[in-house]
Amino acid sequence: MSPTLHKVARFADLPAERGTRVNVKSDDQDAKEIPILLVRDGETVRAYGAECPHAGGPLDEGAICNGRIVCPWHKGTFEVSDGSLVEPPPLKALTRYEATIRDGGVYVSARPVDSGETREKARDASRTMLIVGAGAAGAAACSALREVGFVGRIVLAGNEAREPYDRTSLSKFTLAGDMPPDDVPPLLDDDFFAKHDIERIEAQAAKLDAKSKRVELADGQAIDYEAALVCTGGVPKPLDIPGATLKHVHLLRTREDARAILESLEGCKRAVIVGASFIGLEAASCLRKRKIDVSVVAPGKVPFAKQFGERIGEMFRAMHEQNGVTFHMNARVAAFSGGDVVTEVILDSGEKIAADVVIAGTGVVPATSFLSGVTLADDGGVQVDATMLAAPALYAAGDIARFPLPRSDQSVRIEHWRVAQQHARVAACNMAGSTREYVGVPYFWTYHYEKTFDYLGHVSEPDAIELDGDLDAQHFIAYLMKDGRVGAVVACEHDEAVCRLAEAMREPLTLDEARRIARA
Repeated sequence: MSPTLHKVARFADLPAERGTRVNVKSDDQDAKEIPILLVRDGETVRAYGAECPHAGGPLDEGAICNGRIVCPWHKGTFEVSDGSLVEPPPLKALTRYEATIRDGGVYVSARPVDSGETREKARDASRTMLIVGAGAAGAAACSALREVGFVGRIVLAGNEAREPYDRTSLSKFTLAGDMPPDDVPPLLDDDFFAKHDIERIEAQAAKLDAKSKRVELADGQAIDYEAALVCTGGVPKPLDIPGATLKHVHLLRTREDARAILESLEGCKRAVIVGASFIGLEAASCLRKRKIDVSVVAPGKVPFAKQFGERIGEMFRAMHEQNGVTFHMNARVAAFSGGDVVTEVILDSGEKIAADVVIAGTGVVPATSFLSGVTLADDGGVQVDATMLAAPALYAAGDIARFPLPRSDQSVRIEHWRVAQQHARVAACNMAGSTREYVGVPYFWTYHYEKTFDYLGHVSEPDAIELDGDLDAQHFIAYLMKDGRVGAVVACEHDEAVCRLAEAMREPLTLDEARRIARA
């Protein structure tokens, strides 16, 4: 039976620069409303699910640029022509719906178009793709391998007790009490691994020999591979400080870490954050929401100065101070003191800060000590080319990968999970024989006091920062200039503009070009 088509709009009313959301009642007895995104594509119309598959972002509040739909929340990107996935963090295409134009009216069906996807079977057991690391990059690689048609054996090995999940929620929402640890969403559908015949091994790698193409896991298993992706991320830098083993002194990296911190926060009145990192200051924002007194201790002069420059870094500091955070900058922790539980943080100056809980956000080091046959950089990272290849048949992605930054002569290592997913998708395509290079625009977001700050691109030591808007009111776009081009963009409360720039910055932009695109 052909699906019922419902008239939902006039074609002439559909804008070209963004999608239009409509609700269509389903054809079943419940007659529930289905949110659908209408997208004008030349003289025709496309219809897709109106919410991003990653976190439910409203796609109609994003933008359309370069023939792509860009999600306003985390800049997931899809092709206008068929809804296929271009950029993560979503890891699957948009749901498609039948759409047609009759006499100027737009008609759509509430029944999804059958994608033709069926349960895949490993039809060539002699071919094994190994993914070492079960985080954001590992999840993206599993998805991409099946997406490009690889039907051999896929093994995902990592020491997480559960399937890959959204770690970014831990410092942004979980510590505030807005999202319990067990509610942190998975990155893939619940049935993904079974549906796509992917083996999940809960064990970390003990040794990977690039020359023999074999990995030995901590549980004693050994796996020979045709190609492998290493995406083990970083491990928190240890607190080599007297008293670091006292109770209520925490690192934040996993769901279990967050659970332990939440237990320590019961009855907590004073907390100290060690390090003015993104995780550290996001945690500070969460704890202030709980009315806990927060002090931040960090060695630098200004938070985020390395990433954003001092002017924007000072804005972040002022915002936190206005919300009650006390900063101890140009300072280092000499020791933690207390009986069984931490009670004080002692600075190198001798100053003492009372603390019921300590959270350290002092950065990570690449988790690469198990690699053999690969030359590591001084920081433990793995040098890769634009295809993410580190050695014959061995790829690397994410925090451990030092990669050529597109549109520049730099080789960089970026510790942000969406970049890790971008890397992983590129690596997976090459593992499966579909040549691809990383040409994406790095992106991450940070969340403080109910405000989201977007960062597009990457630049070290910008030549100048051009500002549009009100920095102190956190309503601005800042352009970080390098060699006469826009190297990166920092923005707050300019979602549509950032969506357009996320696509447009795939090509070098002058300041005037970037401003024109942002204001379109």
